[in-house]
Amino acid sequence: MSRDDDFPEELAGHFDQPETESDEKDLEIETLKEQVAESKDRLLRLAADMDNLRKRAEREKAEATLYAATNFARDLLSVADNLGRALQALPEQERDHAGEVEKNLITGVEMTERELLSTFQRHGIRKLETVGQKFDPNFHQAIFEVPTSEKPPGIVMQEMQAGYAVGDRCLRPAMVGVSKAEG
Repeated sequence: MSRDDDFPEELAGHFDQPETESDEKDLEIETLKEQVAESKDRLLRLAADMDNLRKRAEREKAEATLYAATNFARDLLSVADNLGRALQALPEQERDHAGEVEKNLITGVEMTERELLSTFQRHGIRKLETVGQKFDPNFHQAIFEVPTSEKPPGIVMQEMQAGYAVGDRCLRPAMVGVSKAEG
């Protein structure tokens, strides 16, 4: 008698079933492991995307804060120019001979100009240093050329109107005279 003959037919199939269930469970476990790995990968990518979005938002906020007052500041540049012109209207040697009222007026204009420039500086707006610098079309506007042998070509020789920048952007280019080779 064979071993299979010892067991009734309905029980013989029952012993084979656990192997099938085990295979199905192993397959299900593998499928779940793959789904967990995919979910973990998606979660990590989403976290990285969110971090990048946060950093970009912070950078854009910082730029918006820095450049928010650009148009307003540009409008105030003419005020700074006029204060400078008012101070240049009375040369230094004549200030000594000015009366008390004129000296007080000059002092008031100087203080106002300093306060305006200080306010510009607090908001990241700076006056460009131009004379003696290499001409930069991003920050300078050439109005005329100065023939000279003292400086190499392309050096700012004279400033007609001050230029200003906010952050690394030009708010208004300086109007300048640039050196050129004599000849």
